[in-house]
Amino acid sequence: MARKPAKMYRQVKGQSYTRREYTGGVPNSRITQFHMGNRTAGEKGEFPVEISLQVDEACQIRHTALEAARIIVNATIRSAAGPQGYSLRVRVYPHQILRENKQATGAGADRVSQGMRCAFGKNVGTAARVQKNQKVITIQTTETHFAAAKDALRKANCKLPSPSTIVVERGHELLKGLV
Repeated sequence: MARKPAKMYRQVKGQSYTRREYTGGVPNSRITQFHMGNRTAGEKGEFPVEISLQVDEACQIRHTALEAARIIVNATIRSAAGPQGYSLRVRVYPHQILRENKQATGAGADRVSQGMRCAFGKNVGTAARVQKNQKVITIQTTETHFAAAKDALRKANCKLPSPSTIVVERGHELLKGLV
C-alpha cells in the first residue's frame, strides 16, 4: 500500500492516467459492490424517496475511501430499513491510476537514492475523479426510512476528502415535515 498520505492524491491535476494495459501491477479496486439492497425495486423506481451525496469541489476519491463510505452507508441503512427496504448505488468508479515515486529513507539514504532519475513511479492504487456537484452515492427508500438514509449519507461524508452536500432528488412533497 502507499506510504504517502492520501491528501497528496486529492487534487485533480494533470492528464488522466487510466490505461491499465500499458502499466503492469495496478492494484485491484477495494470496492466489492456498486449496487446493494433491493436492486430490482431500485431499478424500477418503486421507492418514492431518493437522496444523494454530492461533492462540492472537484477532487479525486481513492478506492479505499469509497469502500469505507459504502460500508458505513450500507450498515446504517440496512439496520434501519432491513435488507429489502432500500436501494444503494455507488455512482463513481475508480479508473484513475495513482503512482508514487518511492524514496529511500534512513541513514545513508542520500548516497543510495536516485533522486529524480526515472521518477515515473510505481502504481499504488486507483481513484475516482469527480467533478463539482457530481453525485457519489444515491439511496432510494421509503418516507419512513428517510432519517436513517440521511444519517447514513452524513456518516459517509466524513469518509470522503471533499466537503459534500446531501440532496433530496425525489420525494420533496412527501417529506415536507421531515426535512
